[in-house]
Amino acid sequence: MGSMERTVVRCAEGHVFSTASFPLQQLGAGRIGPGRLIRCPRCARLRHAVPVELERR
Repeated sequence: MGSMERTVVRCAEGHVFSTASFPLQQLGAGRIGPGRLIRCPRCARLRHAVPVELERR
């Protein structure tokens, strides 16, 4: 992923937005899952967010 690419994510409230930083990292022995805490621009709170699969037509 290039430095200018963005990831489309959905927060726990259902808001869909794109973000420039969505780090996928390992913590300890196990992975913490695909979701991350990120500040949602719609509700302005830290929310659990997961990547959205975009439909290609």
